[in-house]
Amino acid sequence: MSDYPAIAAVDLGSNSFHLVVAREVDGQLQLLHREKQRVFLAAGLDENDNLSLEAIERAVAILNQFAATLQGFPAENVKVVATYTLRKTRNIQQFLNLAAKVFPYRIEVISGQEEARLIYQGVARNLHDTHHRLVVDVGGGSTELIIGKHQQHALLSSRNIGCVTLSQRYFQDGRISDKRFSKAEIAAEQELESIAAKYCQHGWQVCYGTSGTVKAISLVCQALWQDPTITLERLLAIKAQLVEAKLLSGVELKGLVAERVATLPGGLAVLIAVFRQLRMSEMHYCDFALREGLLHDMQQSFHAVDIRANTINTLSERYAVDKAHAEQVCMSLETLFNQVSSTWALQRSDLKLLKWAAQLHEVGLSINSSALHKHSAYIVSNTQLPGFTQEQQQILSGLIRFYRKKIKVSEIPFFLGITAIHFYRLLMLFRFAVLLNQKRQAELQPSCTLTAAEHSLHVSFQSPEWLAEHSLFAADLAREQDYWLSVNLSFSYS
Repeated sequence: MSDYPAIAAVDLGSNSFHLVVAREVDGQLQLLHREKQRVFLAAGLDENDNLSLEAIERAVAILNQFAATLQGFPAENVKVVATYTLRKTRNIQQFLNLAAKVFPYRIEVISGQEEARLIYQGVARNLHDTHHRLVVDVGGGSTELIIGKHQQHALLSSRNIGCVTLSQRYFQDGRISDKRFSKAEIAAEQELESIAAKYCQHGWQVCYGTSGTVKAISLVCQALWQDPTITLERLLAIKAQLVEAKLLSGVELKGLVAERVATLPGGLAVLIAVFRQLRMSEMHYCDFALREGLLHDMQQSFHAVDIRANTINTLSERYAVDKAHAEQVCMSLETLFNQVSSTWALQRSDLKLLKWAAQLHEVGLSINSSALHKHSAYIVSNTQLPGFTQEQQQILSGLIRFYRKKIKVSEIPFFLGITAIHFYRLLMLFRFAVLLNQKRQAELQPSCTLTAAEHSLHVSFQSPEWLAEHSLFAADLAREQDYWLSVNLSFSYS
């Protein structure tokens, strides 16, 4: 009998937290369990983008419930991503510290672009039409818009407008008026204005809306017009009923569940703005979104298909990287990594990051060979990298920024998921691997053995005469030794 292990995707959204459990059977994903808990996380952000303790405690309580559901799931079978609000909040470390006490799985903060990609994959893997699609996901804090066909997206965008944030900004005291709606709609249209022309020019054949706001309004359309299709005319009719009620507490809209009333005005304003800016005729609700996209990515990774590897290869080809040299650095990294991984508690995921950094560390040559490391880091930091979390992209950029020359502690970003010493260990391996291959001739590489300790790395060359015969390389090692002393770490050789 075949074994079908369960996998789980957790979406920490600005309005709700979602948990989906599935298993793969004969190449298809079977959904086994869903949980949804409202958290109104975005409502807990203050004017300085700090998340209130009350909001954090609400979120942690829900994660505690999810942890009970996921008890016994191995870490590699659970993917947890955080979106707009946790992307934006300045005191995220406080949230992560409290979450870690009750929730044993790693929380990854993803970019808006990555969120959009995953949303589209969730739709595309479950809808099997042949149309060019526009997918619109109205979340609590952000709205994602994607155009694509089949499983391939063509345009991705994430805008900082959502049902919670606009409701908080324009309808917080519960009063509803035409004037307030007008302000909310203008704010939403301003966010969409910069992408509207490109999206309209590209075009699409059918539009799908996903997530809670679209679902709620689609249900209202079904109740009022016996048709779930959303149109601008119907949106304006719903708006008129809200304005007539004057207060949120007085809203009695057929088909609307009570828990959606508080965020409906903001979500409605977003959709009206989307319809106007993109000159849309109609939208259909789709019940698949980010979490299904996460499940798909996990399914692919179990079959050794990693979207990140494709991303790195595409970027490498775009900038005409010397692939032979990059591969040689990767081979050196594998050899060096295997010698210290146990002592330094490094994982295979760390080796993947190191190899991806090796494949991209020279993309900046397309700009200038001078300050190559800075140009390369800038490109990696500011390019859309499908499949990568914000932190993974940040680590890649950091490794590339400091793979040569001085290590400037003040310019190294703060990482949420790894400690400073962990980053320095990866960087030490990366710098040495590049140094070994600086002549770009594999046959000139010396044989060496690494000995690692908590704050040091020692390199022993098997041929004592080799260093004496290669004085320039010895000088480079001596300079490397000084660089690491400046950050209170020891790099030595003999």
